[in-house]
Amino acid sequence: TGIGAACATRLATDGMDVTICGRTESRLVDVAGRIAASGAPGRVRTQVTDVTVESDVAALVADHVAAFGGLNGFVANAGGGGGMGPYHLLDTEEFLRVLHLNVLGTMLSVKHSVPHLVAAGGGSFVGMSSLAGHTTHVMFGAYCVAKAGIEEMMKNAADEFGEVKVRFNAVRPGFISTEIMEGIPRESEVYDSYIVNTPLGDVGEPEDVANLVRFLISDEARWITGTAINCDGGHHLRRGPDFTSFIEPHIGHDALVARAPIGG
Repeated sequence: TGIGAACATRLATDGMDVTICGRTESRLVDVAGRIAASGAPGRVRTQVTDVTVESDVAALVADHVAAFGGLNGFVANAGGGGGMGPYHLLDTEEFLRVLHLNVLGTMLSVKHSVPHLVAAGGGSFVGMSSLAGHTTHVMFGAYCVAKAGIEEMMKNAADEFGEVKVRFNAVRPGFISTEIMEGIPRESEVYDSYIVNTPLGDVGEPEDVANLVRFLISDEARWITGTAINCDGGHHLRRGPDFTSFIEPHIGHDALVARAPIGG
């Protein structure tokens, strides 16, 4: 859904053969149906996949190669947030869940796609970072760490595999109008903290990110590797959003800054 669906649509519209993956089959089938109905020339297949399970990712890549004869690009879009709150109160298991979904999922995608990208004579891998990968998101720290990890992975992989012409780049979306971001009420201080810090003064659309991804996957970006590109309406020029108003009313300011226990 959201950015992933927009990326798949944009690539298929360019004539690329695409495999879309996710954990919910009905959503995958819906996206594939909409792409087919649009008349996009690229072929689209679906595969239920949990990107934190190595056997799933290995099968995803192998099945794509078997179906289409090779692999030229990979977009590691799967990810998500969680672990909201100050670091001293974060649940360890939730913190690890966010890291696994974002960082481990991307690493497994790199691990299993690289040999096929090399076999194709080179290719492009796009990791999905975020504004959070390089700009503070107060009280949303697990997500920031995870996205920063993806950016460093793309840089390191770009250095490791440049010799065999495989490019690695990260994309940094800001506030994009997706189902996930609908969880932020439009009348909230958190939403306002996004808008007031975005020079273009609005939210982006999934297609804005998809257009950048399409460029990075294509040969038009043949001389671009090891970088992270902002797609955020200029938000990176100011400061990140502040999620304090979602937390402080429930625990109090002193507990928020570790001056007192919750309820103390």
